Amino acid sequence: MTAIFRAILGYYFLVFIMRVVGRRPGRQMTPMEFVLIFFSGGLTLTAVVADERSITNALCQIMAIAVAHYFLAWIRLRSPRIGRIVDGTPVVLLGKGQWHMESMQGLLIQDDDVMAAARDRGLETLDQIDYAVYERSGEITVIPVQEK
Repeated sequence: MTAIFRAILGYYFLVFIMRVVGRRPGRQMTPMEFVLIFFSGGLTLTAVVADERSITNALCQIMAIAVAHYFLAWIRLRSPRIGRIVDGTPVVLLGKGQWHMESMQGLLIQDDDVMAAARDRGLETLDQIDYAVYERSGEITVIPVQEK
């Protein structure tokens, strides 16, 4: 039973750490999904490689993590504030030609990262970019200037 509590505590701790460290891993996944996938795999590996070789214990831990994940997802639906804490919010990096340096420094993003995302969209100069937004998934979305 203590293994199950350790698994649940470890899951919530890793979700918290992923929020603190940043959103870059997994680019398209939310931090919760990233943690869920790798933590579950790690629990399975622990049951196979470590001294504890009980497959029943590993399955109970994985089921406990699944329930903890479902509970956290349910709370996110009920409380937008918790959702913002767990998943984060989009952050404007560039708006109307002005860099938001405080936001960029807080996220450890450089203007080269934004320009690389712009080049992916076929934009080559800063004048072609209306907004650049750092999404919850860790991806940089570049919105081009509308032709008039």
